[in-house]
Amino acid sequence: MEGDGARARGAGAGGRPRPRLDLLFVRRFLRIQAVLFPTWPSRNVLMFLTLLGVAVLEQLVIYQVGVIPSRYYEVLGNKDFSGFQALTAIALTMIVVNSTLKSFDQFICNLLYVSWRKSLTEYLHSCYFQGQVYYSLHILREDIDNPDQRISQDVERFCRQLSSMASKLVISPFTLAYYTYQCFHRFKHMQIRVNAEPAAFYRAGRVEHMRTDRRLQSLLQTQRELIGKELWLYIGINTFDYLGSILSYVIIAIPIFSGVYGDLSPTELSALVSKNAFVSIYLISCFSQLIDLSSTVTDVAGYTHRIGELQETLLSLGRRENESYSEAKAWDSDSSESGEDPEPRDTAFLLERVTLSVPSSGKLLIKDLSLRISQGDSMMIMGNTGTGKTSLLRVLGGLWESTQGNVRMLTCFGPRGVLFLPQRPFFTDGSLREQVIYPLKEIYPVSAMVSTDVSCIYTLSPLGSADDERIVQFLELTGLTDLLARAGGLDEQVDWNWYDALSPGEMQRLSFARLFYLQPRYAVLDEATSALTEEVEHDLYRVCLQLGMTLISVGHRASLEKFHSWILKLHGEGKWELTRCEKMKRLPSWEE
Repeated sequence: MEGDGARARGAGAGGRPRPRLDLLFVRRFLRIQAVLFPTWPSRNVLMFLTLLGVAVLEQLVIYQVGVIPSRYYEVLGNKDFSGFQALTAIALTMIVVNSTLKSFDQFICNLLYVSWRKSLTEYLHSCYFQGQVYYSLHILREDIDNPDQRISQDVERFCRQLSSMASKLVISPFTLAYYTYQCFHRFKHMQIRVNAEPAAFYRAGRVEHMRTDRRLQSLLQTQRELIGKELWLYIGINTFDYLGSILSYVIIAIPIFSGVYGDLSPTELSALVSKNAFVSIYLISCFSQLIDLSSTVTDVAGYTHRIGELQETLLSLGRRENESYSEAKAWDSDSSESGEDPEPRDTAFLLERVTLSVPSSGKLLIKDLSLRISQGDSMMIMGNTGTGKTSLLRVLGGLWESTQGNVRMLTCFGPRGVLFLPQRPFFTDGSLREQVIYPLKEIYPVSAMVSTDVSCIYTLSPLGSADDERIVQFLELTGLTDLLARAGGLDEQVDWNWYDALSPGEMQRLSFARLFYLQPRYAVLDEATSALTEEVEHDLYRVCLQLGMTLISVGHRASLEKFHSWILKLHGEGKWELTRCEKMKRLPSWEE
């Protein structure tokens, strides 16, 4: 795959990739077509067949419209007024039929564009949000540039270009063959970041997948409505376009039937020349359409390579995640069958001789670290910048793989399990309630909310006034009472971006309100209070312990040490030191 990718990235002008119509293009294009046309009776297949039928019928009508001028020569030459009237009526009818067919051709092409975009985007979304694929793609892979642009802009342009040329590309060879034969016979006689890591820590793939698809559906619905409104506009425009083809004959009929050209005799040669002129002109037009399509084909080739390369990478990362999950499941099964004692249920993480290096550079961060993190034994991770503090959290969260050793997460992710507060707070679109309960989805009942990672209940309590009181209480504890008024209530859909509306300190406070609401047994905090004062930090950490959370914290302030039982100091170059702090004194319940 990498070899194919290298060939596809042949340098063009200015070092930019040059799209090539090679065997790799064909393979990627066909792979994308399998997504656009998944099964024989699918909606996309039926629409495409309908488009072909309309296009063929349109060509037949165009031919009949094209030979009408030759018939005008004949009736005008014979001064046949009744024949002229009948021919004009036929011409007008054929023009209306042709303009309607052409409009439906454009209409179906637009519907195909929307349907293709929906199919391809949702397919890429399903691959992109599978497990932690989106994190690996953005953070660990450097060969795929701008995945978000490929999924949104490149897919949109690919589907639009492909739909615009679909009928022409399929029909043109038959049209060319037919009109080439016609010319030969007659003349013998005369070319679809910033938050990948925070989202991954929240295991937000499933939720963001749903939200992203929901926005896509809204966009596509708007496009469908516009397409429907454009149909009648197309009919009007195309009718007037073709009306001009007979207008000249209607005008010249006036002097002929008024006797101005009474000395003219009919001539079959004029009719034959007129008919041949149409065939020749239309043949040239067909060649011109193919030439015009060449630039479109080049664009489609470029989009095909970018989307195809992204598709290959997503499938590769998805297979790797599935293999890792299968290996972990098999390991647990083997341990159970071998009769080994299971790990205590109060243990969250178990590290056995773990060595950790930076994936991109191979720089050694931690060597031979053995560690057990159990309930009640909070641990603080300290060290200078670049010694691997956040990297260790990435390994705990399953975002990075250790170079050597075993890392086992023995408690489920989510409420009542393990929850990560990343260094950069993560917020989604939606109301204040949705920010506090994230990544829960309030639209589901309690019994339906189960984590996809492990069998862990993924919600806490039913919605209602009691839930509202809890949210308001936690907003008060974090000093965000005024935010409730600014947002207009818990369920008001705000029109602002949360990153723009909140200060860094407010964002960290809101993250802690979310943490208090979810109440995990273990909270992994990556400098989650760096923008807050020591006094606020003390209050937030105190509430965490009063709610029964065991903390795994990354921080620099010595004032945090009193909230932890252990301190892990990272010195860089693989060196580390684990020391025990004095036992924490019991803190009163936050309700007391």
